[in-house]
Amino acid sequence: MVLIARFLVAVLLVGACGKSMGSDLDLVIINGRVIDPESRTDAVLNVGIRGSRIVSVTADDMSASRVIDAQGKLVSPGFIDMHAHGQNILSGRVQALDGVTTALELEAGVWPVNRWYAELAKEGRPINYGASVNWAFARVDALLGSGPEGDDDWLTEQFAGAEWQAKLTSDSQLDEIMTRVQQGLDQGGLGIGFLLGYAPDVGRKEYFHLTDLAARNEVPTFTHARYLSMLEPDSSFEAMAEIVAAAAGTGAHAHIVHLNSISLRDIGPIGRMISSARDQGVRLSTEAYPYGAGSTHIGAAMFRQENWQEKIGGITAHNFDVNGARLEEAEFERLQSEAPETGVVVHLLDTAVPEDQAFLDQSVLFPGGVIASDGGDWSLDGKPVESDTWPLPEKAWSHPRSAGTYARFLRNYVVERNTLSWLDAIERVSYGPARLLEAAVPQMQRKGRIQVGADADIVIIDPVRVTDNATYTAPAQTSSGINYVIVNGQVLVENGELDTDVLPGKAIRNDQPSQSSGEM
Repeated sequence: MVLIARFLVAVLLVGACGKSMGSDLDLVIINGRVIDPESRTDAVLNVGIRGSRIVSVTADDMSASRVIDAQGKLVSPGFIDMHAHGQNILSGRVQALDGVTTALELEAGVWPVNRWYAELAKEGRPINYGASVNWAFARVDALLGSGPEGDDDWLTEQFAGAEWQAKLTSDSQLDEIMTRVQQGLDQGGLGIGFLLGYAPDVGRKEYFHLTDLAARNEVPTFTHARYLSMLEPDSSFEAMAEIVAAAAGTGAHAHIVHLNSISLRDIGPIGRMISSARDQGVRLSTEAYPYGAGSTHIGAAMFRQENWQEKIGGITAHNFDVNGARLEEAEFERLQSEAPETGVVVHLLDTAVPEDQAFLDQSVLFPGGVIASDGGDWSLDGKPVESDTWPLPEKAWSHPRSAGTYARFLRNYVVERNTLSWLDAIERVSYGPARLLEAAVPQMQRKGRIQVGADADIVIIDPVRVTDNATYTAPAQTSSGINYVIVNGQVLVENGELDTDVLPGKAIRNDQPSQSSGEM
């Protein structure tokens, strides 16, 4: 049946509008190497767009009021980032230049959900956006009492504290948390985001009950595993086993975020556990980013536990950098005490060492896995860069994955090392994420595809020049080789230059009905 379905999709792709189409199209992309992972199409074809949808994919001639000649280039579905903390206009523009057309905040999520969507819609966004329900903020709200109405800073301040992180819940308090999370799902949240790694002492039953809530709502969970350690007890393996058990016990789809940075050098046994569970029918999925370093804040609970350096592989303060500068022990201790919210890059694996690169490869190339950036916002001199700033300030700071995740993945794994084909690599950044989400989020049935009726989220890539430029010491450098980015039929990036006059991004919510027909 799968082969028949793919054959029918391919017939629709190549045969759609099989005669020459006239100028009723708004935009035509001609002569490009079209890649559609779902149908396994990899061929030189022309793509016709009307409004926000693709209405023709054919070898026949087409004309329109605007024509883009993509000869020698790849025409790919827009990239879908399932783990994008940077949700302002600036972060979206930087990600667009890395090929991202949809950026979703799923690991942490947001709270309150309705207010977040309303604020982003009012401001506008360059790329599509959406979020899960933030369990941590719902927990803070339920246990500590609601803060000032509309004051997101209050929630953030409480999150940085320790009071909510270890407190076990009574039955009534658990009911309060679940009520808030359910409210967020009812408002369009894309699932439940669990930052267990920032509150490792919360109850296991609480996590199980909320995973069951996700199963009953037919939405995924997105979990930052409880522990970061290669030593038992309280190891990364144990933390991953908890996610597997909750999914098995409830039937929920459990998505494991940043498999690479949590698994560390134990990816072998952790990977076998996940694969075996999936073979038994447990609904599990994974993501990874192509860097050996992670990013968080220096006061995170994982860096306050006993023997944390040994647990994470013998790292020291020198494995941490702030604004591109490595820390000494005294400065590390001062920041933990006086400024625990300080953002840091943590070098967990040294990819210059072949053994460490091999560990990273196991996560990045995990069967069925996808690529996600875990990228964030940008700061300058310790303060957030204003959302509508452009261009990106030269000295702005973030993890380089905020700017270069996708170009880095394509350059490293396709162009330089030939580990993946273009078709398989493009699947991991576009159709793969759409496939993981589409059962719960019908809008995603139109994403990650170059097909008639799909949303016109398209990236045109130079397969020779594509590369990341962001580094740990100079992260504020956008990617090269992403020639065009089209979002909902509007050209956002042309010849590598961003158009700041357009904000074509649209909201992605779980309450949007599927539409089988495009805008004809």
